[in-house]
Amino acid sequence: MKGIGGNKQMQLQVKSITKNDIGEHVEKWETIQQVTGWLDLQGGDSKYQTYNAKMQESTHIFVADYVQLAEGITAETARAVIDGKRYDIMLIDNPMEMGLQLEIYLKYTGGQ
Repeated sequence: MKGIGGNKQMQLQVKSITKNDIGEHVEKWETIQQVTGWLDLQGGDSKYQTYNAKMQESTHIFVADYVQLAEGITAETARAVIDGKRYDIMLIDNPMEMGLQLEIYLKYTGGQ
């Protein structure tokens, strides 16, 4: 079966916290996986939407062929960077647990 491919590279990053020489906490985001897919603006104001809150808060959706995500990548612990723009991950979905595609709901947070 042919996959859906994509035209965007999403870097999945996880944050680590270290201390500097004077004991201050320093946050560092490290890319631990890259996924190819399609980025689309999620929008519309239909009064008939029945999406849950995580999907309603999303500004974009990233759709990709299914890949096993690296350990530690969850909506709560990771962020996405696409074309130098940062996104919070709201929800990672493997529709119907079929292992065919990933739908990652994102919230735009700014440039990098």
